Amino acid sequence: MSEDVSSDSASATAALNACLNDHKAIDVNDVSFYWPSGAAVLQSCSLTIAPGEFCMLLGNNGSGKSTLLRLLANLLPRQKGDIYTEGPVGFVFQNPDHQLVMPTVGADVAFGLEKEKLNIQQIRQRVEEALSAVNLLHLQRRPIYALSGGQKQRVAIAGAIAQHCQILLLDEPTALLDPDSQIDLVRQVQALVKSRGLTALWVTHRLAELDYCDRAFLLENGKVSDDGDPQRLKAKLKPST
Repeated sequence: MSEDVSSDSASATAALNACLNDHKAIDVNDVSFYWPSGAAVLQSCSLTIAPGEFCMLLGNNGSGKSTLLRLLANLLPRQKGDIYTEGPVGFVFQNPDHQLVMPTVGADVAFGLEKEKLNIQQIRQRVEEALSAVNLLHLQRRPIYALSGGQKQRVAIAGAIAQHCQILLLDEPTALLDPDSQIDLVRQVQALVKSRGLTALWVTHRLAELDYCDRAFLLENGKVSDDGDPQRLKAKLKPST
């Protein structure tokens, strides 16, 4: 009898461990995407990201990085393959001016909450919480036009946080920033991911940014050709002198 109980317990533990190991926040399986001309952008592309991971996606121009992010965010129609995302998804564009639509910081963060039918107090609480998370609460009434590029990107991230997004997709968010602001933003996102239990996929071509992520993927010819330790990929991609 005791042997049966022990065996059942071991089986249950093994099943639980298998379930935990298989837990995915993002799962892209054999995804392909073609432009109307027939040109292939993604070809049998697959990757998985665990909950709480901060991952980066690298690749040359035209490798399909932005297309993959837009598929994950349902900004492009899916054509072939399977995509799974666990929880609400927030998308941060390369140029925040394409994303920020209201005249002030607080109003812009609140803008995305209209569809949730919250009362004024709930909206105010969500906005203040989100702006505090990106250290911009003191700029709540600041006009958007008066912000720096880095501050605009943080407002865009605050908008996703206010909507309680569990997954952040960031499409080269440092592309238009100066070097100091680039590092400040990547550190900010790293801290947010770890402190709030978010999952993030960040597109970049700056090897220095790999110092702040948990794992990295290399996209070549429409599919993931390598993934793993960011420092290994950094060494692999670093131009020879």
